[in-house]
Amino acid sequence: MRNTEIIFGFRAIIEAIRNGTEIIKILLQNGLTSSLYHELLYEIKKYKIPYQYIPSEKINRLTKKNHQGAIAYISPISYYSLENLIPVIYEKGIVPFLLMLDSITDVRNFGAIARTAVCAGVDALIIPDRDSVTVNADAIKASAGALFNIPVCRSNNLISVVEYLKNSGIHIIAACEKANKKIYSTDLRIPLCFILGAEDKGINPTLLKFADEQISITVSGAIASLNVSVAAGIMIYETRRQRDFRCSY
Repeated sequence: MRNTEIIFGFRAIIEAIRNGTEIIKILLQNGLTSSLYHELLYEIKKYKIPYQYIPSEKINRLTKKNHQGAIAYISPISYYSLENLIPVIYEKGIVPFLLMLDSITDVRNFGAIARTAVCAGVDALIIPDRDSVTVNADAIKASAGALFNIPVCRSNNLISVVEYLKNSGIHIIAACEKANKKIYSTDLRIPLCFILGAEDKGINPTLLKFADEQISITVSGAIASLNVSVAAGIMIYETRRQRDFRCSY
């Protein structure tokens, strides 16, 4: 989390949480027992903020100041509530177009996807709050600042998000390299959310079961799969093409 703003000390972090500051993650020194520590831990669990225990020597390397055993990484953006965002999209008369990124950890891929999404008018990005990229300084740099220009929603349960989107009339399409149906024969003019997974693991199998359909991109040659940011770009712009030219099927 290089180049990301931090705050430290129990009281400062507690007040930041209570005032709605977007926090990426909190690091806690092993062996804490004070009442302020327990107060902070209560707030962390109440607001479901990712946290991790680390040795004292590691936390001391992060700052030489009086951290009291607690450091918080502050997000440079404010995350959006999907439940508030979807009604606004519909009210504007826009056909929803969302991207869900499952367990993508490479900030360069994340930044490239965000940049393409902004250029093509994607309405929002959805990411999990664990085992995933976060919107930090490196990701913003990789996106060339695009992450300041698109709503990012973060959730601790992507399956619940998928169920909410389905109930909101949004079609869930999972990108899978082994899927028989190709993107070019899929109607993408409807309200939709693409799910893309990490290159090494793909989409979580449990999450994949909740997709309405699975599609793939035609690949020929010695390499059987695409970089996830390239795949995202193809899918995004095929959707844009169909919507702009009103393709019929």
